[in-house]
Amino acid sequence: MPEPALSLAETALDLTSLTADVVALAMKAGASDAEAVAREGDEFSVTVRMGEVETLKESGSRALGLRVFLGQRSASASTSDLTADGIRQLVDGALALARVTEEDPFTGLPEPGEFGALDRDLHLYFEDVYSLPGPERIEWARRVEAAALTADPRITNSDGGSFEAATGRRALANSRGFAGAYRTSYAGVSAAPLAQDADGKMQRDGWWSSARRLADVESPESVGREAARRTLRRLGARRVPTQGVPIVFAPEVARSLVGSVFEAASGDAIWRSASFLAGKLGQSIATPGLTIIDDNTMLLPGGAGGFGTSPFDGEGLPSQRTIVVEGGVLRNYLLNTYTARKLGMKSTHNASRGLAGTPGIGAGNLYLEPGAHSPEQIIAEIPAGFYVTALMGFGVNTVTGDYSRGATGLWIENGQLTHAVEEVTVAGNLTEMLRNVTAIGNDLVFRGSIASPTLRIDGMTVAGS
Repeated sequence: MPEPALSLAETALDLTSLTADVVALAMKAGASDAEAVAREGDEFSVTVRMGEVETLKESGSRALGLRVFLGQRSASASTSDLTADGIRQLVDGALALARVTEEDPFTGLPEPGEFGALDRDLHLYFEDVYSLPGPERIEWARRVEAAALTADPRITNSDGGSFEAATGRRALANSRGFAGAYRTSYAGVSAAPLAQDADGKMQRDGWWSSARRLADVESPESVGREAARRTLRRLGARRVPTQGVPIVFAPEVARSLVGSVFEAASGDAIWRSASFLAGKLGQSIATPGLTIIDDNTMLLPGGAGGFGTSPFDGEGLPSQRTIVVEGGVLRNYLLNTYTARKLGMKSTHNASRGLAGTPGIGAGNLYLEPGAHSPEQIIAEIPAGFYVTALMGFGVNTVTGDYSRGATGLWIENGQLTHAVEEVTVAGNLTEMLRNVTAIGNDLVFRGSIASPTLRIDGMTVAGS
């Protein structure tokens, strides 16, 4: 076999050919199976603070990962040296590691008939993310910050306004006949102003907009004004006495609850019996109105692919839609090939592949289906409660379901948002919280790969003064 043309100095990188060549090289060197993944990308980011450029970054990267198998032994390695010598060292190093690892009967690539990719255009890449000249990208960052700073005289400072753009390409090939590649793009703008009350106390908040294509990013002015509104409503924040009241989670924080359910339903946690959802497949775990879906195939309103959309997963299995919870009943765990074999089940095509290491489990577009109530209607029905707009810390135990996180937000009194609240903790248990979701909003919007509408949960405790 001739040496693959792997030098990047003279030619553009063909990721599909590169991964196929590396797999062939590994098989020739003695691997019983092999899988290669290659990534390249470029990104631009600028942060402006008080009108002056604070950071400006422009970078590109290329890297390659290889996983090899020697029967029931496996190992992986990665490199950013994509010369022929660098790749030979990658192959030799991965095989050397495989020879000294323990055998694992559950390891190995998926079966040949399982591979595939969605054959329709998922609209993941748009050239317009780099359509703005460099000075205009900087101007977007200035505009979003200026919109926040000029919204109200109480806004006196800023943590900055930013503009980002990026494109990427990914390819995967293995020795069982799969080869696939796709491109992605991203653009975003954000602002983080600071406001000062009459006593000189400072508060900060922020807002952002991001999309696959620049045309779908909200204007810098609208993002800056929303960042200012969110910051101003935090002025005068204070603690409240410890009490049990309904908690209303705003969409930007409710999505973290959906993420906690995903972690608990992940095959890695299930086969280790390290999840409060272990052994509960097919059982009711939540209020009957609650449905959670992981859809790696979806398009967003406007036609662009979702932030978690892809034609295939990290092992080369075609992306699919998986119902995690349906009407309160746990329907599926989220599995890659390894965890599926451990559990005697089938992969849900949720393999997440980095450059090195074994595939993990990742969400696609994970969301809680919206309900029929507007956020205003949900709040109006609460005589006293807490509207949570930000969470701090990582106090979620997916083994026991215990939940305790620092929170800020707004106090609800007689169905109205009143004063800001800070330095409190909201606590409960996910098992009870899922059953005590008493209202689901109609305001589902994807600002990332995990999304949720507004949620009202009863039976929780606000720990304050």
